[in-house]
Amino acid sequence: MIQLKQNFQRQQKKLKHLSARVFNASSLVLSQKTPFDYIADLEFCKVRCYASPNKHYREPLVFVAPLAINMDIYDLYPYRSLVKHYQHSGFDVYLVEWKHFNYKHRELNFMSFIDNAIPKAIDAICAHSGSEQISLHGWSMAGVFVTLYTALHSPEHVKNLIVVGSPIDSYASGRVGKLFETTNQLISKNSNLQQLVHTGQIPKQYIHTPGILNALGFKLLDPLGWFKSQKQFLFNLDKVENVYEHATMGQFLNKMIDYPGGINQDMVLHLWLQNPLKQGSIQLGDTCVDLKNIQCSLLVGAGLSDQIVTEEAAKPLIELTSSTDVTFTQIPGGHLGLMSNQKSANVFWPKMTTWLSQRSTPVDQ
Repeated sequence: MIQLKQNFQRQQKKLKHLSARVFNASSLVLSQKTPFDYIADLEFCKVRCYASPNKHYREPLVFVAPLAINMDIYDLYPYRSLVKHYQHSGFDVYLVEWKHFNYKHRELNFMSFIDNAIPKAIDAICAHSGSEQISLHGWSMAGVFVTLYTALHSPEHVKNLIVVGSPIDSYASGRVGKLFETTNQLISKNSNLQQLVHTGQIPKQYIHTPGILNALGFKLLDPLGWFKSQKQFLFNLDKVENVYEHATMGQFLNKMIDYPGGINQDMVLHLWLQNPLKQGSIQLGDTCVDLKNIQCSLLVGAGLSDQIVTEEAAKPLIELTSSTDVTFTQIPGGHLGLMSNQKSANVFWPKMTTWLSQRSTPVDQ
């Protein structure tokens, strides 16, 4: 009888939690609770500052976010937050927050960011922090951005570069990479089609993608991971903390922002489809960006179970720069998990903290 009563109460709790998740999800979201100040409002981005309460190092840590995502992933939970972790590890933390792009921004491309938006944001950060040097972090597409920015503008401001989950040899990225390689082989058999795709002649309005399609595409790139997360949620409905975390992650995944057409041209039809970075450089309009120009300390990370950008796709960066201080590390989790899951927080965040602290200037020097 007692067992039946306990089972009934458990089922009631599950139904209550499921109802809250379905009908009142916004009240469950835990992300972006860490206080910050905006220190710059630029054409394409705002810059957040999370000042350290006990600053140990002169060089601030700068996170550049990928396009399309909201900023939740950097401050996902009050008890597991990237910005809070490094803020309380003695670093002033800055976050480059992209504005909401739409159809009128369809012509924006890689050069718009690596030679315009990011340099302006970093100039503002250096002025605000009082440090001419920074540690720069990029994940996924933002890892490509910060790599190309550093190569193009080396050695202006970047003392330490951290690149995680970013495609350098795109064809090596499992099934996704094989699909792009095969597609490019087929395109190359038709000279007219090759000319159209490879030279950026497709009108940008046709390849501009709205946020809702980006959210769907992110899930479709790793359907097994998405399915497992839904299954885990349903099996743990009686645990209220799981309901809060599912709602928080759901908001991050479902509220994505537009990709400008020019970015899709450079990221999908150039970098992924033609795989130029495997050779160490990429031609962007009239500018050739050569990874050999990177001389700063370099930390490259790849998710152990990342199905979007595999270790084989990310790791080649360690061989393509001129840096004499290069570290490669595996990170627990998939493409999203390497930024946010508990194992990454337990294993990689402390490792990166140690790496940064050994390469940063104490404030008393």
